[in-house]
Amino acid sequence: MQTTASPTVIPAARTAAVSRTTKETDIRVAVNLDGTGQCQVQTGIPFLDHMLHQIASHGLLDLDVHATGDLEIDDHHTNEDVGITLGQALTQAWGDRQGIHRFGHFIAPLDEALIQVALDCSGRPHLSYGLQIPTQRVGTYDTQLVREFFVALVNHSQITLHLRQLDGINSHHIIEASFKAFARALRQALELDPRRAGQIPSSKGLL
Repeated sequence: MQTTASPTVIPAARTAAVSRTTKETDIRVAVNLDGTGQCQVQTGIPFLDHMLHQIASHGLLDLDVHATGDLEIDDHHTNEDVGITLGQALTQAWGDRQGIHRFGHFIAPLDEALIQVALDCSGRPHLSYGLQIPTQRVGTYDTQLVREFFVALVNHSQITLHLRQLDGINSHHIIEASFKAFARALRQALELDPRRAGQIPSSKGLL
């Protein structure tokens, strides 16, 4: 009996480049969801650059981020607008979300810190933020901006994100473990599921 092999589904390139210019900031973000963790980042905020490197490295995204902003005032506008533009680039790159696993979950330790992330590339933006960062600053970075970054990213990528701190007393460790856990959960969610063969991962047929 002769059988015919099913055709291989070759996904389109999952890349995007987005620019955002306001009176406060000028942001350019390019992303490749199927990258190898290559990262070129320059935002003018060293700690944010460090965290974006975590997203690229542990999410295996190729990420190019260049930002200028009104840092003479503070880091808030640049931090938020990088989150907005990255979120827009992600949602543009994954398109209608065909063939992805959709859900991701990861628990990342960093010394005494332990962070849990669960996310759903659902098309419904929601952030449940459970970090208790004990200091107001890490270096010159205002730790309140961690939440602002994830709010912006979630709203513009339209994902559901639950971020939980299970342990931790060092602010740097807590934040870095959060970005690493987010990156690994996102990588898991965005990986292509060979059993889906390009289908939308929803019983509704649409996300």
